Order: sequence, then C-alpha cells, then structure tokens
Amino acid sequence: MDNCIFCKIANEEIPSNTVYEDDNFRVILDIAPANPGHCLILPKKHTTNIFEIYSDLLGIVYKIEKKIASALKAALNAEGINILQNNGEAAGQSVSHYHIHVIPRHQRDNVTLNKEGKSLSSDEFSAIVDKIKAEL
Repeated sequence: MDNCIFCKIANEEIPSNTVYEDDNFRVILDIAPANPGHCLILPKKHTTNIFEIYSDLLGIVYKIEKKIASALKAALNAEGINILQNNGEAAGQSVSHYHIHVIPRHQRDNVTLNKEGKSLSSDEFSAIVDKIKAEL
C-alpha cells in the first residue's frame, strides 16, 4: 500500500535497523521497544492482519520467529521471549500491516504486556467452546 509505513520499511523506502531479511520478510528493531532487542517481523507484501495474510507465508513466518527468538535469547541473554501479534485496533494493532513482535524478557524487567484476566463460569466457558467449534 502506498501509505503503509511498514510496507515502506519492509521494502527499504525508509531506513531501519534490520536484523534479518529474506525474499518475503524483513525483521527490524522496534523504534519504541518494550525492551532492548524488541524486533518486528514484517512481510514485504502488504497484508493487514491474520485474516488476510497469505497462507503460504504463515509457515515461513513461524520459522523466522523461532530463528529471531533464538538469536535474541543468545545475544541478549534473554531469560524468556514474548511473541505477540495483534489483529485490529481493539486488540492493540496500531499499524494496519501484519507484523509480529518478538520481545526479549528478563526477570523483573517491569515490562507489562498482560492485563488481569477475566473470571468466567463453567457455563460461560462451555458456551464459548460451542460457538468456536461451530465455526471450525
């Protein structure tokens, strides 16, 4: 897309701190990292979210995800890794271009990504299970 900042970064129209690149993806350091080493995996071909990404790219992106997570763990002595992918504004997606966050974590690093969970009854869980299964 013409106005997509992640398309421009992924296709080198805007400079970035690139840590990995292949024919389909560019992996960059996030300019506003949750922790040092926070990477974004960007497809070079525009797709808005998980609902639109090309299925053939999904298998590739998970291999890249593992490669980047392993490199972050080794290079930065990360004790853990968060892998996060948001879909839609309500889910926290701020750029309408599919991307995956790979965030190195350390004990007591004070990064907060999770909010307190909701409490559901067993009937509510059952109803949700039934609705999801009906869509599969």
